[in-house]
Amino acid sequence: MRTPPSAPPSRGPRRDLYAAGAAVLLVTAAVLAGRHIEETSRTLFVDWPPLLASWGPHLGPGTPAAVLVAIAAVTHGPALSARLPWRALLPAVWGTAMAWILSLALVDGWHRGIARRLTTRYEYLQVIDRFDDIPAALRDFTQHILLDSPDNWPAHIAGHPPAATLTFVLLDRIGLRGGGWAGMWCVTVGATACVAVLVTIRALADEALARRAAPFLVLAPAAVWMGTSADAYFAAVAAWAVALLALAVTRKSLGWAGASGLLLGLTCYLSYGLTLVALIAAAVLVLGRDGVRERPALIAPLLAGLAVVPTVFTLAGFDWWEAYHLLVTRYGQGAGGIRPYGYWVWANLACTVLITGLATAAGARRTGAVLLRRRTGPRAGVRLAFLVSAALLALLVADLSGMSKAETERIWLPFALWLLPACAFLPRPRVWLTTQALLALLLNHLLLTGW
Repeated sequence: MRTPPSAPPSRGPRRDLYAAGAAVLLVTAAVLAGRHIEETSRTLFVDWPPLLASWGPHLGPGTPAAVLVAIAAVTHGPALSARLPWRALLPAVWGTAMAWILSLALVDGWHRGIARRLTTRYEYLQVIDRFDDIPAALRDFTQHILLDSPDNWPAHIAGHPPAATLTFVLLDRIGLRGGGWAGMWCVTVGATACVAVLVTIRALADEALARRAAPFLVLAPAAVWMGTSADAYFAAVAAWAVALLALAVTRKSLGWAGASGLLLGLTCYLSYGLTLVALIAAAVLVLGRDGVRERPALIAPLLAGLAVVPTVFTLAGFDWWEAYHLLVTRYGQGAGGIRPYGYWVWANLACTVLITGLATAAGARRTGAVLLRRRTGPRAGVRLAFLVSAALLALLVADLSGMSKAETERIWLPFALWLLPACAFLPRPRVWLTTQALLALLLNHLLLTGW
């Protein structure tokens, strides 16, 4: 990135440190204010605000592996990202991301870190036996959302459209039963989100920026919550929907457009909040508008694909809008109705700092600078900055909605992943990668996370 002629060379890095410092202050304020609120009124329903976690320093079998992965990614990641052939880089990113996520999860051991995560009383595997008759379960799904309804769904089942639960039902049906298989599904699929983001950046901006972003996507502190969480799986589906759309508009491919629409439709039936991925998809269409103008027919398969999943679920008897309105009511019946909006509306952003790291805070500052100088800056950088800004907008809309009070370190993974490419604008990547790795290791070893 070019330094403005009127600014001395040291000024940019100094401002990066200011941005990182401001992020530290935000997190500190959220911790101190959160502890005060929880000690006086106990309305946050988290043990270690702003995170849903408890204090518990510990080591585990994954500790040596996590340290080794971090050291290898910091020392060799930038160089390998620059030199590997593109076709080799993508599987390398996937494999390293999986290693990072798994090693962090195994700090808590196999049972607590992976196998038990999706089997708790809030989670999807608790209701597998209630989907023996899938069509009947879908028809009656909305009858069990409210807390005062008979046999009400556990929190995560009620809080998501049924495609989320059906994923684990189908895994069970094909013989991949239990929390271990479910956890590994989320880790394996979730790690591909990094690849999808890189594919998108290369298609819409350029390959050099994608290569610079790769180590930051791999070594993100978000990995602490991607192992093992269904939201990692949701993030990957959403990311691939965006990536295929980027390929569709840049390659003018009807097939990629249809596949993107199909995944976008599925995304909306995995999580209600992921309808906001439409903002990122809209940014892709803006950036790829030349391709759409040259081949307007791209819109037809995109819309056709988008209609498939909603049509199937609607015909099966599930009403998305009815379910969403019932969920809003249930949210008010539980902790969501008690948690103070005035705290979480800014403390959620502190959670975002913790999952994206100080490097992303500095990268966000540079993203803003690139947009301010968009008429004179490199075209690829401006395009990447626009994409990152769209993700930030989606996150802010989710925040202001009031339907994301707490647990956003997990819930916002699908948006947070798109903020990480801002780190491609940073100089001295190894220094910033070190801060990312240290933050993830500290969080995972000092806190016991849960959801």
